[in-house]
Amino acid sequence: MLAAKAALREEIWAAVAVPGVARFPGADGRIPNFVGAEAAAELLRGLGEWQEATTVKANPDSPQLPVRQRALEDGKTVYMAVPRLASEAPFFRLEPEALEVSPRRAASITGAARAGEPVALDALESVDLAVVGCVAVSADGARLGKGGGFSDLEFALAWEAGLIDDRTVMVTTVHEAQVVGNGRIPETDHDFRLDVIVTPDRVIRCRRRGRRGRPPGIRWQELTDEKIDAIPVLARLRP
Repeated sequence: MLAAKAALREEIWAAVAVPGVARFPGADGRIPNFVGAEAAAELLRGLGEWQEATTVKANPDSPQLPVRQRALEDGKTVYMAVPRLASEAPFFRLEPEALEVSPRRAASITGAARAGEPVALDALESVDLAVVGCVAVSADGARLGKGGGFSDLEFALAWEAGLIDDRTVMVTTVHEAQVVGNGRIPETDHDFRLDVIVTPDRVIRCRRRGRRGRPPGIRWQELTDEKIDAIPVLARLRP
């Protein structure tokens, strides 16, 4: 399973790391930043799920910066994960009316650290829409991250805190080169699925199959001591 996931990541990183697709800081080892990220964010912005959402949780990666920016421009509260969850308060809360800098600046990692309010798990509010970074996706909703497990942990922490639940719409923005055929993405019990995939050219609505991929919280048995000790909030919550 791990080898199959690693091989698919390498395939996608190679497909994205070409002129006209890749954008700084590149693809290899990352959630790939891609040409057309702004166009994908605009398509997402036009969806009913977006317009109905008042709160958005977003990953901190570069390709989703345009999404975070537009959420703030549209007056939505944004919860942005601290990179690698490396804080006792693992999310920044950005309130549009309280910003003293532009939404574009506040939506960056550095800007969020300065303009946002660090919040602990017990201070989080439920969100309507969650934006996830992906290396690969398929139309059935399966997704593949960059291999660090941080998206899964963000999801689990947010679930346990009541930030997300079965009603939360799970979305991502990716380049077409990141979309693969159904069944190509290996899945484990802790992997969650997407509801909507947006590329610069189209919107893919995924059929959610019950609660599949909506794990009820942190799967402690799958975490190493090293991983737990590296993430302060996990170290504190460890049973």
